[in-house]
Order: sequence, then C-alpha cells, then structure tokens
Amino acid sequence: MLFVTTWIALGCSRPATPQEPAELAVKPAPQTPIADKKDELGVPSWDPVWNKVIEKALPSEMLSNQVARAVRPFCPRFKAMSEEDRRGFWVYLFQALAGAEAGLVPTANVRHTEPEVAVEDTVTHRMVRSEGLLQLTYMDADRYGCAFDWDKDKELPEKDSRKTILQPGNNLTCGIRILKTQLIDKRKKLVTRSSYWETLRAGTSGYRVFVKQMTNVPDTCRLPAPNIQAQKLAPDKTVQSETPRTQAAIVN
Repeated sequence: MLFVTTWIALGCSRPATPQEPAELAVKPAPQTPIADKKDELGVPSWDPVWNKVIEKALPSEMLSNQVARAVRPFCPRFKAMSEEDRRGFWVYLFQALAGAEAGLVPTANVRHTEPEVAVEDTVTHRMVRSEGLLQLTYMDADRYGCAFDWDKDKELPEKDSRKTILQPGNNLTCGIRILKTQLIDKRKKLVTRSSYWETLRAGTSGYRVFVKQMTNVPDTCRLPAPNIQAQKLAPDKTVQSETPRTQAAIVN
C-alpha cells in the first residue's frame, strides 16, 4: 500500500514552472531639453523603449560606488542613491549624450574632415564616419565588442535604419561598453580630455551642448537646496551653498 501511495504522489507531481526574470525597477527619467522641444514641435524624439535598452545593458560596475566620484559633477548624490535611482541617472545621461551627439536622430551620420579625426576606419577601410545616436564607428566593433556588421551594412543605403550600427539597441549598448571602459577599466572621470566623445571633453563646443542637456538631471541626483527659512531665523549666520566646480576639478 505504501508503494502505491508513493507512486501516485510522484506520478501526480508536476515540475515547477520556471520563474520569469523580475523586471528591473527604474523610475521614469526626466526628458532632456532637446526631447521636450522636439515633442513640442511634434517631431520624432527620444523613444522610451530605448530606456529599457540602457537599463538592461548597464554593467554592475556602473551601478556601484566605483563611479560615484567620476559622475559627481552631474550627480553629487550618486553614492547615497538606490540602485533604481542610479539606473535612472544613467538613462538620463545617455539621452543627454545622444541629444548632444546626434540630436536624438538614430540615423545621424557624419564624416569629419578635421585632421585629428579624419582617419581610415580599420573595418570599412574608408574615411571614418560617426553614426547613430551616439555617433560611433564600425571599428568600435573590434575595439569594444559591439554588434556592428559591416559586411551586411555595406549593401544598404547610407542612412538605412536597418544598418546594424544605426539600430538604437546596438548603438546604445556599444556606448555603454565604451563608457564602462573609460570609467571602470581606465578609472577616468566622466568628463576627461581623453574621452571617446568630444561632448565629454571640457572646454569644447560639444561639451557645452552636453551640459545644457544635463540641466534636467533627476532630482535624486541633486544636493538639497539651502534652507532659506533657517537663514531668515538666524541672520547672523551665513549659510554657503556648494559652489560650482571649476573645469580643472572635474577633468583628469
């Protein structure tokens, strides 16, 4: 009888249903000034789907305290923030970077003529072009392991959205790999003279555009405002807010 009961119990049991991976908790990031303007004009802007791409591609190192000092000029409270808020900061930053680099246009394509950047792309063997939301190149596939396929793309028109380098998922994921190399592997700050992007090099025209796009950074990043009421109650005491850092202080 015991054998039969055991057989029935085993026979009726069902394998456990695999659990779906939990969705990442991320607060909606604010829009950059350029995204707001484009929405007002009714033209294509930042696609919220791209936020998910960034969230899923972020390596754990970029959510750790390792980068707190590097991003402090734009997110001074990063070290005190939750992982959810840290993800929100990075979503906003890459939107700002794409706004400064490509005006949020996924098919943006530029061939530079300046001698310092007018070089041959080692993959295409043509004059290098900066392409997509973050203005990347085909040789980044070799340098950073990005999912760009020149053999397929060379048969397509220049600004064809089917090109692997112009697909927002590929472009943004590659950009995260590049920035991870800068911040974690090379231990550089976010704004440094050796950054891949001119927009992250202080003193350049591109950097000034980037700074304007960072004005709507999530509130969780910001230091608390000085307590004005407390100053009124104690007029003999001076409360000084943190002064902006000089360029020299935020650049390696």
